[in-house]
Amino acid sequence: MDASGDLPECPDAICEGGDLDCGSGLLLIIREAMTPLAAGGTMEVRSNDASVGVDLPAWCRLVGHRFLGSRPGSGRSTSHFLVKKTAEDESLATHQEEARQHKWRVRVRALDGEPTVRAYARNHSFDVGQPASFDTEEAAPGPLEYLLGALGACLAQGLRWRASQQGIEIYALEVTLTAPLADPFVFLGVSDAGRAGLETIEGKLFLDCDAEEEVLRQLWQEVTRRSPMLDTLQSPIPVEIHRKSHS
Repeated sequence: MDASGDLPECPDAICEGGDLDCGSGLLLIIREAMTPLAAGGTMEVRSNDASVGVDLPAWCRLVGHRFLGSRPGSGRSTSHFLVKKTAEDESLATHQEEARQHKWRVRVRALDGEPTVRAYARNHSFDVGQPASFDTEEAAPGPLEYLLGALGACLAQGLRWRASQQGIEIYALEVTLTAPLADPFVFLGVSDAGRAGLETIEGKLFLDCDAEEEVLRQLWQEVTRRSPMLDTLQSPIPVEIHRKSHS
C-alpha cells in the first residue's frame, strides 16, 4: 500500500528503526514497542532501509497485524510505515484460518521462439531453462537450480527470521548446496533402469553472529524442523497434474 491521505497523522507510538532491516533485529524492536499498545492502536515505524517496505507488510500478514501503508520520512528517516495492532485473539484466529486456507500458485508459460519458459508467481516472474542442462552457459537457471535455490533461501530466511526473534544479530550468512542426479541417463532417455531425480543434497552453512554455539545448534534444529521446503523434499507428497485441452 502506498502513501495515502487516509493514514493517521498522529500514531499512538513511534518506533525508530534507524538503519536496521527486518532480519537484523528490527522486528524484535517493533514487537517490544507494540506490546503496550491497545488493540486498534497504531504505530509508526521509521526506517532508512528500503527492504523494510517489503518485509514489514509480509511480517504483518504473518502475525495478523494490519499494515496501513507508508509515506515519505522526515529528518534522517527515509520512510515512515504505519501498522495497526490487532487484538491477540482476533489476530491469532485470523492468521491461523488464513494460513490453513492459503495456497501458493505458480503459472508457467512457454515463450514463442525462446529456449526458456516463464514462471509467474504473485507479482513476480522469472525465466527457467532446461530441466537438467550440463552446459555451463545457459539463458536462465534450470528447474533443479531453482529447487536448490528455494531450499537454500528457505533455510537462510528461516534462520535470519528466528534469530531476529531471539535478538541474535547476524553479520554474515551463506548456505551452499550441491546435488547430483541419481542417473542423468534416465532424463536423457538413454536408460530406464534408474531414477531421474536428485540422488542426495549436501550443504554447508556459513554463519557469523553473536550467539553461543549451543544456542545456534538449537536454533538450526528449529529452522530445519520447520522449513516447508526441507520437509517437502524429505517427505514425498502426492503430485497430480491433469492435462486440459483447448477446444
